[in-house]
Amino acid sequence: MGLKPDHWIRKMALEHNMIEPFESSQVRNGVISFGVSSYGYDIRVADEFKIFTNVHSAIVDPKHFDPKSMVDYKGEVCVIPPNSFALARTIEYFRIPRSVLTVCLGKSTYARCGIIVNVTPFEPEWEGFVTLEISNTTPLPAKIYANEGIAQVLFFQADEECETSYADKKGKYQKQQDIVLPKL
Repeated sequence: MGLKPDHWIRKMALEHNMIEPFESSQVRNGVISFGVSSYGYDIRVADEFKIFTNVHSAIVDPKHFDPKSMVDYKGEVCVIPPNSFALARTIEYFRIPRSVLTVCLGKSTYARCGIIVNVTPFEPEWEGFVTLEISNTTPLPAKIYANEGIAQVLFFQADEECETSYADKKGKYQKQQDIVLPKL
């Protein structure tokens, strides 16, 4: 990278609008932290959620996902039922440069409560709000706090640009604006 990782993230965010809105330092006072960290960026969860429900006895099928298996919810705190999950989106909009790949991992504060955040990599030239998968692995209801940190994005810059980017492939999740359900 040449620069210290946190300086590199600030530079990329400013020069390439890689992260909007961008928090140049880590915010922690009374909230689950978000913003630039030592080697990554802690993203926030927005106040819009899709909570899994089995009211309609749907089958979870990634090829034919039934939107009726999700209940829309908007609020400052989302309660995920025991052994269930919710989809959400980030507050931050990402524009990943062609020479960068990211990996996103859940924050330790949530993991220590049995709440797992799963996000797939952001490929080179992927752009959009990130759809987050938040699983409550516990037998108890679990709270998720909107507008606070939920996961950390780690950035990996290649020495060369990739031959085929996500934009080149016209990826199905490109430029997503909302919480996006599975697509085939």
